Amino acid sequence: MPVEFLGIAATNDGSETTARSGAAFDKEYTLRLARAHEDHGWDRVLFAYGSGSPDPAPAAAYIASRVDRLQILLAHRPNVSYPTFAAKTFATLDRISDGRLTVHFITGGNDHEQGREGDTLTKDERYARTAEYIRIVKKIWTAHEPFDHAGEHYRFHDFVSDVFPVQRPRPNVSFGGSSPAAYAVGAAEADIYCLWGEPLARTAEQIEAVKAAAKAAGRTDVPRIQVAFRPIIAPTEELAWEKAHRTVGAIRARKENGGAIVRPGDGGDRPENTGSQRLIAIAEAGERYDRALWTPTAAATGGAGNSNALVGTPETVAQALLDYYDLGVDILSARGYDLLGDAIDFGRHVIPIVREEVARRDAERAVRDTETLAGVRG
Repeated sequence: MPVEFLGIAATNDGSETTARSGAAFDKEYTLRLARAHEDHGWDRVLFAYGSGSPDPAPAAAYIASRVDRLQILLAHRPNVSYPTFAAKTFATLDRISDGRLTVHFITGGNDHEQGREGDTLTKDERYARTAEYIRIVKKIWTAHEPFDHAGEHYRFHDFVSDVFPVQRPRPNVSFGGSSPAAYAVGAAEADIYCLWGEPLARTAEQIEAVKAAAKAAGRTDVPRIQVAFRPIIAPTEELAWEKAHRTVGAIRARKENGGAIVRPGDGGDRPENTGSQRLIAIAEAGERYDRALWTPTAAATGGAGNSNALVGTPETVAQALLDYYDLGVDILSARGYDLLGDAIDFGRHVIPIVREEVARRDAERAVRDTETLAGVRG
């Protein structure tokens, strides 16, 4: 099966290891980073969401109009706009990008972060709202006649949009989470299900949970699986591990000096969301797993978002990613700590190895399938 690579569309050069050098929305840096991804083999970039961060939708529109091939993954929280308005925004952005949009719906795993923008629902209520919201958006993208809606969280009447996506029947929907409630909503509604990087055995368990939830929802298909990591690569294993320990040292130093190393709602010392709790538990149980997974980066940030590292040479990290591909993961998300430099290095040295090996396996599989078919017919 094909493999895709997702990077980050940061709007400034700040990371867990380094304070940003300019404004929260640095237009020139945002474009330079996006072009670096497009020029070095990445398929798409994520425009993330934070309560006080630059609005990702206009930032995505800015990039979509200035790059040719790079796909857009737009993060969106249902609490910040009514679904009728959001559906039009997404459709317009899909038009601007010539059909390169996927929308990632975020339910919200941190009460304090949600409350910053007036969201006072409980976690279970938020999941119910997200499910209703996604269904409405999907219908608006495809309905050409006015319709009414009377649900638990939204009510409107006689609505029809005058702007429709380029993609038919609609853009893809992306969703993430590690709780039973997340599996239930995401497996029912999403085209892509997103997980944070965990050890192979735990990732396999989560994939099975998503499949089971999809079946329980009555689906005959399952969402594609995406897994996210923080790659730390260098020409030799020794240099890679030296770099890894320097990275954790920089994260801890920023934290000790009061640096804002965690994006709002991404985790913290006592995270509320199941995904971050899992990352902390994995880190407490051990530092190294499988071929290259390393947990101190997650521990240093309190399990904040995508925070487990893959450490090694490009060859080692590529083989580690292929281990996840073998589990059924076909979208690999990666983000370094030097956002621009690491995007270029990963694109130059890791992506080609993974793509070449996937192509080789696909070719071998095609030959086997042809031989099997010939044997059946014979």
